[in-house]
Amino acid sequence: MGTRTSIAIAALCVLSAALRPQAEASPRTNVLFIAVDDLNDWVGCLGGHPQAKTPNLDRLAGEGMLFSNAHCQAPICGPSRASIMTGLAPSSTGIYLQINDAQIKNAHPAAAASVFMPDWFERNGYKTMGAGKIYHQGDKANTFDEFAGASDFGPKPEKPLKWNPVAMGLPPGTQTDWGPFPERDEQMPDFKTAAFAVEKLKQHHDKPFFLAAGFCRPHVPWHVPEKWFDLHPLESIQTPPYRPDDLDDVPEMGQRVADVPMMPTTEWAIENGEWKNIVQAYLACVSFVDAQIGKVLDALRESEYADNTIVVLWSDHGYHLGEKNRFAKQAIWERDTRTVLMFKVPGLSGGTTCTAPVQLLDLYPTLLDLCGLPENPNNDGHSLAPLLKNPDGPWNHLAISVYGVGNISMRDRTHRYIVYEDGSEELYDMANDPNEWHNLANMPGSLAIKNRFQAALPKKQEPLSPKALYTINAYWRSKMEAAKGGE
Repeated sequence: MGTRTSIAIAALCVLSAALRPQAEASPRTNVLFIAVDDLNDWVGCLGGHPQAKTPNLDRLAGEGMLFSNAHCQAPICGPSRASIMTGLAPSSTGIYLQINDAQIKNAHPAAAASVFMPDWFERNGYKTMGAGKIYHQGDKANTFDEFAGASDFGPKPEKPLKWNPVAMGLPPGTQTDWGPFPERDEQMPDFKTAAFAVEKLKQHHDKPFFLAAGFCRPHVPWHVPEKWFDLHPLESIQTPPYRPDDLDDVPEMGQRVADVPMMPTTEWAIENGEWKNIVQAYLACVSFVDAQIGKVLDALRESEYADNTIVVLWSDHGYHLGEKNRFAKQAIWERDTRTVLMFKVPGLSGGTTCTAPVQLLDLYPTLLDLCGLPENPNNDGHSLAPLLKNPDGPWNHLAISVYGVGNISMRDRTHRYIVYEDGSEELYDMANDPNEWHNLANMPGSLAIKNRFQAALPKKQEPLSPKALYTINAYWRSKMEAAKGGE
């Protein structure tokens, strides 16, 4: 056989391989990316509240892996979601506070150089689709091929049912309210988000997909139709643990940082007989959103993609429901930073729990790893794939949450350490004091524990971006004025 003939045959073999039907190749893994707003650990499988009714979330945890010690990077929506979607920590971008989606790239050179998660998937052959609240404003960052809806916390009654801060002489700045409203599930934006995701899972897609469904409840206002309240009879409602002297050993700076003057306090809720009503409303919202998520999970199980789709479900941060005299997020205690995170991965066994301290920042590199895509070298997080294979395996990372420059909270398997910009500290033994009632920072014997955390503090924190939008209290107003003055 001549040389030219051999070359021609070889070329035909290469061409034949290139033209071979896709069915002969391993199909690419799809991603179902489910976000839930303001959901703390009041989920059945996490045991945060004994009366939580979340059968669909519990079923997903039973089919996959539940990360029971997962934490956000910032305890409010905008910076938490910006961190997830850019793969960068707030300390890398200066995005510590609320920010409009369209301003994320303008916040800092590192953010400008980042590639949003959906864009990275698109670059690697994926179709991206989404609906609801993924970024703080839906997708005002304009990163999905197809997107429906946005961050919509309605519908709302003409007048507040329970809480009107301005009428009470308090500052504005919250949609907080509670009580049954409206009449039907179909009137809720989350109902429409679920319908969008269900429809996309029924369709045939020629490319692998990244499908995001962002649910707004249980974000305030705590309004859902009355049938969800009926699941949680008021007379049987249990309120979470609370001590009136809880903040006595919290540094003054910690109280300033966490001040939420427009929100109800627990003392107000007790005096006005509203605490059980608030807890009932939050539980009702959680049950409602669980049902919407269930529709999407059922649609996946019934689809052609059931065996080839990774499911990841996360919440952007936690929420206080009366603990520490507050109904709010916007702080760096356990209730604020701890979040819900679970993965279901084809080929991996389910029903497992991992207690390692992990971060929402880890979502981006984990999904790239699981899908076999090139890693993004700019990602600050770490792939959770080793833990998904072995939840008890080595994990030498801490979960780090920040709330402005110098206010840092860190979590390992047993303790939480907090340091504020003025150097004041908090330290809690989470194994024996899950309510964070006893600040051990200045107690004998705590130095070795604090040193362990301090060695892992971020080496550098970028200054607060002037693109942030946040005037929640006097502390943050002064920080914003200083940031904008330096533009």
